[in-house]
Amino acid sequence: MRLKVNEEMAECAVLGGAFLGGGGGGDLNLGLEHAKMALKLGDVEIVDLDSIPSDGYIVTASMVGAPAAKERYVLPSHMVKSFELLMEVDSLKVEGIISSENGGYSTINGWIASSILGIPMVDAPADGRAHPTGVMGAMGLHKVKDYTSIQSAVGGNKEEGRYIEIVIKGSLEKASRMVREAAVQAGGLVAVARNPVGIDYVRKNGAVGAITQAIEVGMLMKKYKGNPYKLSEKLIEYFGEGNIVDRGKIREVSLETKGGFDLGKILVDGEKDSYEIAFWNEFMTLENLEGKRFGTFPDLISMIELESSLPLTSAEAKKGMEVILLLIPKSRIILGEGVKDLELLKEAGRVIGKSLLGGETSC
Repeated sequence: MRLKVNEEMAECAVLGGAFLGGGGGGDLNLGLEHAKMALKLGDVEIVDLDSIPSDGYIVTASMVGAPAAKERYVLPSHMVKSFELLMEVDSLKVEGIISSENGGYSTINGWIASSILGIPMVDAPADGRAHPTGVMGAMGLHKVKDYTSIQSAVGGNKEEGRYIEIVIKGSLEKASRMVREAAVQAGGLVAVARNPVGIDYVRKNGAVGAITQAIEVGMLMKKYKGNPYKLSEKLIEYFGEGNIVDRGKIREVSLETKGGFDLGKILVDGEKDSYEIAFWNEFMTLENLEGKRFGTFPDLISMIELESSLPLTSAEAKKGMEVILLLIPKSRIILGEGVKDLELLKEAGRVIGKSLLGGETSC
């Protein structure tokens, strides 16, 4: 498969990615802007794994940081620079780029570098939904003995003294922590190229077909824009399982940007009950105020705003917004190996103060 992206396809990829972001995955409007920019700068091709030479490397493109950070500053040139820095290491032969995840911005991670450098995008992102940590977006590489992670990160405003570019080699966990710290020093966000691997590893551990899924979801979102209830029903029909938990109004949002992450909770007063959504960049748990669990990451917990018919990220949620709470179980999403790891889920649970293991899903 070789698919040349046009504007309509790009819009659908971003819209569908925003839903698959599950409260994270970046800014949809910036995603649309940069997707169109990529198409103006050159061709963006989406290919399958069989189109990549067997001896070439696939590299993950990502944006790392806290979406709500006020001093975040990443330019398209930073995205290209991160790839140039990475390819200089050991003269890497990069034949394909994958996004770290799906999201309103994340789905198009790598598109600008792809259009300028002439490297195709591969329909096998590291994860088919958005997730908070770089290790979760590494397709289980942290469990591969002796794997040396190579990561480059670029971002920050030079005029504010925030600009930074780094290249680091080391264990995946330590390299990911260094990149997260680079994001903090850069004002909250960096463009990252990371973790060269062969096609066989991506085929086994990546979210193969998840960009196609984002485009298909985006087609539904375009078709039913202005009718959030019908859209919610059609999304459940598309995934084959899910639940409209309730309709309600956001009562309160508490958000703290800490260590390069957005952390907090959202309270929603619904027609049937009141709810708490705990988030760590992405929505991690959906419970009523008595503690009944409806959804647990990596289930896809979504808030669709009634006025716009668009999914909200944790950084966008504001008091008074009217929303539909929608849940799609993890079994219906194309997931990478990184978000299936129990130790990583335990870590995320410790951060938000709620267990993510054995959580009930009410669909």
